[in-house]
Amino acid sequence: MKHTIIDSPIGPLTLVRGDAGLTGLYMPDHSPAPDEARFGDRDDAAFTDAVQQLGEYWAGERTAFDLPLAGMGTPFQQRVWAALRAIPYGETRTYGWIAEQLGQPTAVRAVGLANGRNPLSIVVPCHRVVGASGALTGYAGGVERKRFLLDHERGAALPGAGLDSVA
Repeated sequence: MKHTIIDSPIGPLTLVRGDAGLTGLYMPDHSPAPDEARFGDRDDAAFTDAVQQLGEYWAGERTAFDLPLAGMGTPFQQRVWAALRAIPYGETRTYGWIAEQLGQPTAVRAVGLANGRNPLSIVVPCHRVVGASGALTGYAGGVERKRFLLDHERGAALPGAGLDSVA
């Protein structure tokens, strides 16, 4: 395992990768907190592709990521995370929508739990999931960051504007 820390408009991001690909992307005060003992040594050179694509995302030039991903989770969590990647840039879907896509319409609560355990924030866009009423619900990096990411994707966040400028 290797890791790096990069600056972003929402604060420093910690990226973690193993041999098969990116295993984690974590924000400050990430909840649940990742096990930093599993991050391995710092190796900034091992993340050139991810750093480039995240830079393009922040510049408004990238709407989807093309990175090898190796987030660890149960088969159900993996299915939920795949459904998250199908949510178009700048749009939102509900937990119920995801449950329907999985063919398990009563699994809304399980979808919410799997969404909350997504280890690849931003790249696997769990920020695009909202409550049934359209309200912003919990987010591993905090609701303020979720709002910022959604505004950014809708073109409302100013390029280069940090989280402090929208709070």
